[in-house]
Amino acid sequence: MDLTVIISLSAAGNICTEPNRGGLMNTNRELNYRLFVQSEEDFKRTEIRSEFARYDDIKNGDIEKVRENIREIKAHYYEGKGMLSDSLLRNNQYHFAIGVGIIARVCIDGGMKHNIAYTLSDIYIRRGDKCRAPQELIELTGTMMLDFAERMAEIRKENSVSLHVRRTVDYIYENLHEPLTLKMAAEHERLDPSYLSKLFAKEMGIPIKAYILKAKINTAQNILTFSDFSIADISNSLGFSSQSAFAAAFRKTTGLTPIQFRSRYSEEYSLRTREE
Repeated sequence: MDLTVIISLSAAGNICTEPNRGGLMNTNRELNYRLFVQSEEDFKRTEIRSEFARYDDIKNGDIEKVRENIREIKAHYYEGKGMLSDSLLRNNQYHFAIGVGIIARVCIDGGMKHNIAYTLSDIYIRRGDKCRAPQELIELTGTMMLDFAERMAEIRKENSVSLHVRRTVDYIYENLHEPLTLKMAAEHERLDPSYLSKLFAKEMGIPIKAYILKAKINTAQNILTFSDFSIADISNSLGFSSQSAFAAAFRKTTGLTPIQFRSRYSEEYSLRTREE
């Protein structure tokens, strides 16, 4: 490394001149070399304010802004990122795991339950570990960001809704095994069905019937991906009148039959029960 370059880097605060202390690992030589290379290549890391502004968009549940950020990330994924491995795939996996970990903690700070945030983080890191091409990690990054953002948007809705609606949501999730109806939910809250229907749709932005179906289908997706329960068992456990009714509702919501969904995602992500 040319001495004039070292001096200019040092003056600009871009080189480490502190002596090695005691038994600490001596990283100064490699650090200085990499800072020099970055300077020669005019490499500039992403500003931390810009990076955390994106995390705040997820924390705030700003779905449209997050979609915009995802488009920008996909177009300029490698800009401002250090190379963490000589393998491009592993490099992307490392960056993905770091990003998921930060986002999980940011969302906890925004009100997401820590066990949900950390478990969701575990799920995505395991999915990232299964990727076999760098581009898959880039696509998965967008999926992960949107998932966390949508959950944060729901949390913000729940924090602003009435006690009746919050209790109705809890009632729905506690009774997914039942053939839930508006009448059942209204009776639980001792409200007129018409009143609860209007209140729920106004505060949640979705009719209660559609919300119930969404909750059941989302649960079915998780069971299909992470277990080997039969389609009939899943249908019965979620309170559908028949296996064909479950399959029809699932296909209408996801665009896939339950069998197609399981085949696609169980091939991509190994079943946890088999791994353990």
